[in-house]
Amino acid sequence: MTRVLVTGMSGAGKSTVLDELQRRGHVVVDTDHDGWTLPNGMWDEPRMARLLADRRDVVVSGTVENQGRFYDRFDHVVLLSAPLEVLLQRLKTRVNNPYGKSEEEAVEVASYVDTVEPLLRRGATVELDGRRSVSELADAVQRLALQP
Repeated sequence: MTRVLVTGMSGAGKSTVLDELQRRGHVVVDTDHDGWTLPNGMWDEPRMARLLADRRDVVVSGTVENQGRFYDRFDHVVLLSAPLEVLLQRLKTRVNNPYGKSEEEAVEVASYVDTVEPLLRRGATVELDGRRSVSELADAVQRLALQP
């Protein structure tokens, strides 16, 4: 089993893929929930360090400024990517998260695609097209997670 980080822009499908992996029996942590991300938008570093020290078999998702500090503790860093227009359409229609519905947030997402996504791409070990079906994406991440 391995440690996998699934990262990407809002609307790329991180939470949806994690939900499918959890349904399949994988241990998952979506850092958008349960206090993993602090009010300053950074991961709770001591908590993340404990998780990665204690678990050999976990799939984590999130996109935060300090995630790069943990890359050496993940076996794979998976970037889910999709064109901006796909991200914005998903954000407008999703029901599990209010972020991305306002015009200001859409502008922010567009800015992040230009400035943050290239940084994520450089740190990724694998890039997957977030337009693929949830099942295909979960299969691809599962194959990585099950590597010895």
